[in-house]
Amino acid sequence: MKKVYGSAADALDGLLSDGMLIAAGGFGLCGIPELLIDALVESGVKDITIASNNCGVDGFGLGKLLDTRQIKKMMSSYVGENAEFMRQYLSGELELEFNPQGTLAERMRAAGHGIPGFYTKTGVGTVIAEGKEHKDFNGETYILEEGIFADLSIVKAWKADETGNLIFRKTARNFNPPAAMCGKVCVAEVEEIVPTGSLDPDAIHLPGIYVHRIIQGEHEKRIEQRTIREA
Repeated sequence: MKKVYGSAADALDGLLSDGMLIAAGGFGLCGIPELLIDALVESGVKDITIASNNCGVDGFGLGKLLDTRQIKKMMSSYVGENAEFMRQYLSGELELEFNPQGTLAERMRAAGHGIPGFYTKTGVGTVIAEGKEHKDFNGETYILEEGIFADLSIVKAWKADETGNLIFRKTARNFNPPAAMCGKVCVAEVEEIVPTGSLDPDAIHLPGIYVHRIIQGEHEKRIEQRTIREA
């Protein structure tokens, strides 16, 4: 099975449709699939729902899809770095489903393991719990959260071999593994593709069985908040 593609547009060819649910890796601007996001912008796909920790920043990352009004709904845990996100949400142009950060990650991971739902104490007694099933275990109340089964996953990794085994770089791993696992199809962009068999099996963070298409490219790796001090 060929997994290596020449460009982000080629890797997404035949996978996109209006109204689809996309799981995107990354945390802030760290480990985001920026090349695949650019290809989504160019594709013109619309009315999409994106499950991701946040929505980039103004004019970069997933924020580009806000600028083009391609996102209908966000499933996120943090949205504080994007003024356009705030504007669209407050004006009613953008739907938002807030998730506690750990819950969002677990909803992706659970779906990747074929688990349709799980109970958690996080959010009990808050607006997060409204409309959700409550159940008591050993005298404690839990709420039911459903797994996120995405139509497509887009993630960013450091290295891949030609069969799709992935290694992530330090904190850039973040949401990428669970996001990759929960999609019917996963497309990964990486900094380097190496021959099959050259990766140490103990160093692989995500097995290639979860990854269907791979591209290699150059990345800007923009810093979200640059903090400096005088010399």
